[in-house]
Amino acid sequence: MRTPLLNVVCLFGAVGLVACSQTGGPFAKKNPEKAMNVVDATNLNDIMLTIADPNEAVNYFKTALEKDPTRIEFRRGLATSLVRAKRATEALPVYKKLLEHEEATDEDRVNYADALIRSNDWKAAEAELNKVPPTVETFKRYRLEAMIADSQKKWKKADSFYETASELTTQPASVLNNWGYSKLTRGDYKAAEALFMEAVSYDQKLFTAKNNLALARGSQRNYKLPLIQLTQLERAQLLYTLGLTAVKKGDKAIGRGLIEDAIETHPRHFEAAVRSLEALG
Repeated sequence: MRTPLLNVVCLFGAVGLVACSQTGGPFAKKNPEKAMNVVDATNLNDIMLTIADPNEAVNYFKTALEKDPTRIEFRRGLATSLVRAKRATEALPVYKKLLEHEEATDEDRVNYADALIRSNDWKAAEAELNKVPPTVETFKRYRLEAMIADSQKKWKKADSFYETASELTTQPASVLNNWGYSKLTRGDYKAAEALFMEAVSYDQKLFTAKNNLALARGSQRNYKLPLIQLTQLERAQLLYTLGLTAVKKGDKAIGRGLIEDAIETHPRHFEAAVRSLEALG
């Protein structure tokens, strides 16, 4: 559950007062109000970019930018918050303006490329990444490079980028899932299964990887649930995925049985599975 922003700000204010009282200095003594404002703005920006509601963060950074349009951190915060709020298209002009600033970084350009991909402008995203020096070797840069190569069906290049990206983070579950899905679309089901299993080993709550794992196994006519941690709801949904896959493979009797198991396992009414079972007639 999200912490109410008002409580967070109040807590932050108390911490800020203590910090200022302990870290004084000539500037703080001569300009106490300005010193406090700098500390307040920096810490509140961090709060808005992490635990605050994304849309609330958008409003905060919009207001801050209107008051002081020269502050690059406000423009950067607005762009980031718009992407967090799933409003990537709105973030594009903000990023364009941001990149005109003399303090803009290569990371800003990578983030702009990310927003372009989220807005389905793959060609422009590729052009922006080409402007980033090859010495910038970050997880996000390689993940985006992998996705672009994937979209162009440059499989060898995509595999290389996915591998590099997964090695540059301690939380590779999402990129391993993307890589696995790439293998799945190519028909390399065994490799896809291995990547999905690895993704789940890093994040047992990543349901997308679990469902993709069932899909990869079913595509190989292996209709047994994988030996991974599942809730009752997840178990029902994976049985349903296996059932649909079996039907598509022509194994209708097996598929029907799996869908029936899914309906029986589901903790509530499983409408989609019921409709599918009725369609099988």
